Amino acid sequence: MQRVMNYTDEHELYRETVRAFLEREVEPYKDQWDLDRLIDRKVYAAAANSGIYGLQIPEQYGGSGESDYRYRMVVCEEVAQVNALSFGVTVSLQDDLVLHYLLDLATEEQRRRWLPQFADGTVIGALAMTEPGAGSDLRGIKTTARRDGGDWILNGQKTFISSGIMADLVIVAACTDRDAGSRGFTLFVVERDMPGFLRGRKLEKMGLPGQDTAELFFEDVRIPAANLLGEEGRGLQHLMSHLPRERLGVSASAIATARAIFDRTAEYCRQRRAYGRPLVDLQHVRFELAEMSTQLDVATAFIDQSVLAYNSGTLTATDAAKGKWFMSELQKTILDRCIQLHGGYGYMMEYPVARAYLDTRIQTIYGGTTEVMKEVIGRELSR
Repeated sequence: MQRVMNYTDEHELYRETVRAFLEREVEPYKDQWDLDRLIDRKVYAAAANSGIYGLQIPEQYGGSGESDYRYRMVVCEEVAQVNALSFGVTVSLQDDLVLHYLLDLATEEQRRRWLPQFADGTVIGALAMTEPGAGSDLRGIKTTARRDGGDWILNGQKTFISSGIMADLVIVAACTDRDAGSRGFTLFVVERDMPGFLRGRKLEKMGLPGQDTAELFFEDVRIPAANLLGEEGRGLQHLMSHLPRERLGVSASAIATARAIFDRTAEYCRQRRAYGRPLVDLQHVRFELAEMSTQLDVATAFIDQSVLAYNSGTLTATDAAKGKWFMSELQKTILDRCIQLHGGYGYMMEYPVARAYLDTRIQTIYGGTTEVMKEVIGRELSR
């Protein structure tokens, strides 16, 4: 089936660059990173310098000024092919979250201060919203920031923060006026060496072991006014307005990973023999493959349309939510079926399907749970 979203020759040349980078800088090391539960940060400098992420950074700050999301799709597809999902999550964290916020909300002074360091890979960013008592419901944030002269004093705790250990710059959501309701939250940029900024334990997860996830603590951290991001009191609105890009990133990763593992499974079924013939000769196996192939083709058409809508500035929060829940649930379902078709081998961690299965489980949770996505869509329908 011809895809709705056609790649140009430039995209395919970029694919060759991404593929060569992954072969050289990621594939030889990704297993050790998982064992270490931490990716060597040198790879991100190499990735930034190779244009694997940060393409949208304007030229005057060291980037390419390229906003076409199809390039992000190429990266997602190639990362999925080599099953380097821990690496891919950190790349997505930079492109689909941190840089997206900075490019939209930063002042000119802030752009000059931070963007060149992202462009050369010397700075890794993180986004700190989630707290022990506040996940999808951001209004439950208890981290506070109060004025002190021209500065702000930040206190609180965040958890489940991707890249929390290695991050040099963290965008933190805090309550600045408890009586102002949804207009009482503000975003601040906390930098690595600020006194009172402490990192807790590196959390042990069931999947994505190489991608560091941490608890963060803020104890009377003095934030200069120059580190307030966006408008005071509009932090919640800023967070909400940037969720479609984040959720598109989850959808892109989901469809790419599901497709890559399906392709490996189809080939396995052609090669693996049972009862004297290839698995694919069994009608049940053929039906399983036929169903998954159809589901992937239909889902890909939706994602392609979403990417084109994002490029044109017309991707709605509702459509992003539809893609996020459906693609992440489909990814989970397909990888489970692929495990089954592999039989006992699918349970072995040396097989890509087993690792991808564990890495996949978080997809229906972060970026907004499936249940929250359905609530977003349902509220739109009930108007």
